[in-house]
Amino acid sequence: MTQEPRKRALRPIFALVALSLLTVSAFAAADERGQIVASRDLRFTDRPDGAVEVTNAATGETITVLAPESHAFIRALMRGLVRQRVRESKGPEIPFRLTAWSDGELILDDPATHRSVELAAFGHSNEADFVELLPLKLRDIGGPQ
Repeated sequence: MTQEPRKRALRPIFALVALSLLTVSAFAAADERGQIVASRDLRFTDRPDGAVEVTNAATGETITVLAPESHAFIRALMRGLVRQRVRESKGPEIPFRLTAWSDGELILDDPATHRSVELAAFGHSNEADFVELLPLKLRDIGGPQ
């Protein structure tokens, strides 16, 4: 058997091994955090009056409007994430995902750039601003404290 047919014969085996490793890695990461308690895909849109409109990406429903000069943490964090998207030539088409996990973690993911932000690292009051954007009130079900 020449070298090329052997390589072709091994490709499906290597592909299966790689797929298996990726699958195990994905489940291991999910197990570390537990179960999803609440999740919502969000869009943040600057309005001409200086406010930021936060909408549910799935329904288009306005969740809240952040008044000008308010919610400085949300504004600064989102500006940084959007700046990263611009650097990577990614647009606003893909919404951000906010997820509360059963272990108490509240994570903001940017699927466009693959960045994740653990919101507890910025303090309870900053994390609480994001909790208000979820469909469930986490303090009622023992979420992030």
